[in-house]
Amino acid sequence: MLSKMSNGGILVVGSVALDSVETPFGARDNALGGSATYFSISAGFFNRVNIVATVGTDFPRRSMDLLRKRGIGLDGLTVDNGKTFRWKGRYRPDLNTVDTIYTHLNVFKTFDPRIPHELRSLRYVFLANIDPVLQAKVLASVRKPALVACDTMNYWIQSRKKELVALLKKVDMLLLNDSEARELSQDANLIRAARWIISRGPGIVVIKKGEHGALCVSRNSCFAAPAFPLTTLRDPTGAGDSFAGGMIGYLSRVKKHDDATIRKAIIYGSVMGSYCVEDFGVNRLLRLTPNEIQKRFQELRRLTSF
Repeated sequence: MLSKMSNGGILVVGSVALDSVETPFGARDNALGGSATYFSISAGFFNRVNIVATVGTDFPRRSMDLLRKRGIGLDGLTVDNGKTFRWKGRYRPDLNTVDTIYTHLNVFKTFDPRIPHELRSLRYVFLANIDPVLQAKVLASVRKPALVACDTMNYWIQSRKKELVALLKKVDMLLLNDSEARELSQDANLIRAARWIISRGPGIVVIKKGEHGALCVSRNSCFAAPAFPLTTLRDPTGAGDSFAGGMIGYLSRVKKHDDATIRKAIIYGSVMGSYCVEDFGVNRLLRLTPNEIQKRFQELRRLTSF
């Protein structure tokens, strides 16, 4: 790991799931997945991560052991009677579009995040892609975090827009993809869309654009980061959460949030997302080494230097 600092670590609230994925390069069934999983493994290279999530009694012990061996805190991971959240998707040849075959929420349908007392003082909080009503409940349970970052998706924008907009007043950073930014703001221009979001509360908006990189807009600046040019891309699942893990993980490690540090954190996010997609599920992240992270970080730095 990248010489983690003992500052208490990160709290992430999201999903731990079993994913079945088909791409033009193969398929995997019932593999470890979920937003909190990808985020935690990625951020775990920079700092200790603590998960709040739920799984069913069918959740494989080997997957639980894997998370524990990665140093991820599981005090907030509950095992409820029933089956674990399961999702299956089939990616089209360009890998930019996925068709959902099924989504079985199972125990995640009644997920009611309860933050253990000892985790409520963690200084860095990532609200992964869950109902904004639940995200707001989490924020009511934590004590004065230094940074709150939030993710969302089109489903919540369509079904919980009022609640999501109310939540924006309570978060420091919103991460979403380009189509979600346009839908939330009702503006096709991404800069104006980001500024619309900023006017509702968060000081920073990070717009993920997949193979086209990421755009970070704050009240005073704008930063565009490219995606790392890959020759191997097998499974895009979890890339966005791995990006968030690298970004928030680095910020929590250095404990700074100035403009220059956020830009550097976005590059780390791009590095982690680029490694994630090189294999199915979390497999590439599990084989990843700190030296590889630093090497690709330097390669991205050279790529963008002129």
